[in-house]
Amino acid sequence: MRRSQSGQALVEFTVSSVLLLTLLFGLIDFGRAIYTRQIMVNLSREAANLASRGTSLSNTLTAVRTSALPLDLDQKGYVILTVVYRNSNSVAVVTNQVARGGLQTASRVAANGVGTTPMLPLSNPVLPPPKKTLYVAEIYYGFVPITPVGRLLKLVLPTKLYDVAYF
Repeated sequence: MRRSQSGQALVEFTVSSVLLLTLLFGLIDFGRAIYTRQIMVNLSREAANLASRGTSLSNTLTAVRTSALPLDLDQKGYVILTVVYRNSNSVAVVTNQVARGGLQTASRVAANGVGTTPMLPLSNPVLPPPKKTLYVAEIYYGFVPITPVGRLLKLVLPTKLYDVAYF
């Protein structure tokens, strides 16, 4: 009788430990993704804010790169700063754009660069008023899970995270 009970306990322990380890590893990757995303939100907001206060775009890129730790933007990320001016005819034009990082990616706001019309959402809060300037900071980051649980369960986190801020 005792031997069958110990076998049952072993099976129960095995099943419950596999479930708990799967949950633990899933939480680790999901928590890392949320942590990375929060850093990106703060970086994009601070980059757009710095640029809008008159800091040069190259100095803003340097500041973002140094304050991005623990993210490695030089190897796994990409920062794009774009300046959009809306003239008196209500035409928005990209007047300046700089980028830096190891993950080469096109801008979602101004993929064609300086002198083009930006692809901004058509809502009023995003477009600058006539004769005003809008500063846009975009941050991309390549996210790699550290546990294989997502692949095993067919639940895949995005491999490229993105955030944008407008000032």
